[in-house]
Amino acid sequence: MRRLACPYLCAVLSAPLTVPLSSLPSDFRARALRWAAGFAHCAYLEPNNLVYPQGPFEHILGVADDAPNAPRTLDELRPWLRRATASAPALGFLTYDVKNEIEALTSQNVSGLEWPQLHFFSPQTWFYWRQHEVELHGHTAGVLEAILATEVPVVSTPSVPALVPRMPKADYLRAVEAVREDILNGEVYELNLCQEFYAENVTLDPVDVFLRLNAASPAPFAGFFRHHHHVLLCASPERFLARRGPAIFSQPIKGTIRRGTTPTEDEHQRQTLLQDEKERAENLMIVDLVRNDLARVAQTGSVQVPELFGLYPFRHVWQMISTVQAELRPQVDLVDVLRATFPMGSMTGAPKIRAMQLIEHYEQTRRGLYSGSIGCVWPNGDFDFNVVIRSLQYRQDTGYLSFQVGSAITYDSVPEREYEECLLKARAILDVLGAAIG
Repeated sequence: MRRLACPYLCAVLSAPLTVPLSSLPSDFRARALRWAAGFAHCAYLEPNNLVYPQGPFEHILGVADDAPNAPRTLDELRPWLRRATASAPALGFLTYDVKNEIEALTSQNVSGLEWPQLHFFSPQTWFYWRQHEVELHGHTAGVLEAILATEVPVVSTPSVPALVPRMPKADYLRAVEAVREDILNGEVYELNLCQEFYAENVTLDPVDVFLRLNAASPAPFAGFFRHHHHVLLCASPERFLARRGPAIFSQPIKGTIRRGTTPTEDEHQRQTLLQDEKERAENLMIVDLVRNDLARVAQTGSVQVPELFGLYPFRHVWQMISTVQAELRPQVDLVDVLRATFPMGSMTGAPKIRAMQLIEHYEQTRRGLYSGSIGCVWPNGDFDFNVVIRSLQYRQDTGYLSFQVGSAITYDSVPEREYEECLLKARAILDVLGAAIG
């Protein structure tokens, strides 16, 4: 797992308070998150000590009481980052609707969530976990004592009513057939069709549910994000973009199959996914899209695909992951990269703009933070952002609870099989909630 070098941290930040992990209780992370969730702005990035190509998320927790002058658009983000990242990383999210600022697109579908389009904050206190210690930065007086005094309550299994599909199964199956007709007519090559399941007036403990979700489905790009009453509980296996110096890379996931229940069956499943021509075609189309996106900000001839059709095991599924990397042109910053690449091709389809227009037509819900991104921007300009999938979105003030799942539709898609893939991706969330689909 990659870790930032000490000389970099010491050069730009005041000396942190460093605490050996061996001196802390085993549930320190749970205590820290419960303490942090009391702030209006809280971001927690969790790598779960997983092996991943190019490494998972850095392990970070940051909080702030307020976020004065927080950016709400990409135009506001660039000058804000110049001011805000002098002494701490910036933590934030981009919803799917940032697309409307980049392209001539609109979103009119219903939303029970209403996240701001984009939000970043500079933490007043932040934590950085290393292999054997945790560093506390910023305002640290009394923080460790407050966390150690925080209890992790025993919370009963959530009591959540059956989640309602925004798009009934019959409508979803018809939409898949309509997308196949669009593909036949040359509108798109592939389209990522998603659907929402939701419940209203739900009362739950977001920290407890996140910890349950993270235990049930540990992922390399997991995260907990609170923005006032809005909460994201994320168990994402997918990286959107990361920058390290002049190098940038993206790791789209396309291709999913359930894990086997025995080693023999599991290997059979892996081989089945590896040889699945439809899944390989989906993956390759998105790799080509990502290559084209990165080429808009990369040095000529630097875009490469070091890994194509890599297979990686997660708790419930095998995933097909490819890596696309490039060398950025001088003076290119995060906003330039986002304008060239957002939203991620794995959640739209190809060609991207037409796919997003059709997504708006066929889907019945605005995606909100689903298929958006959360992540971190370091003072030296490096950054890492995930793809928000396998996630719950929750509003504490209204009790609106939502998750979305989707799959890539090609002409070879079988509607019933695509629906089954959606349910497979929803399995861990439903198990954690102790809920069913109504």
